[in-house]
Amino acid sequence: METVGIRELKRNLSEYLRSVKAGKKVLITDRKKEIAVIVPFRKFDDQGKILQLVREGVADWSGERPRGMSARIRSKGKSVSEAVVEDRR
Repeated sequence: METVGIRELKRNLSEYLRSVKAGKKVLITDRKKEIAVIVPFRKFDDQGKILQLVREGVADWSGERPRGMSARIRSKGKSVSEAVVEDRR
């Protein structure tokens, strides 16, 4: 993984984006402190995302609907979005 400071990244952004497009990762630093990573974009469908998480060991999935989940909680009154709009007035 290539490491680059913010100033250098700004100066040569196109070069680093070409590198990312070619499949490389770029680690961004600010005063030698790691702050971000630019990685190549990979488009997954929903099941592809789940399978990727399973492969990485982050998730465990049998392909079925999750068991033991409680029913959705129904709230009474205004929705959150309505409350936010009202609060902005």
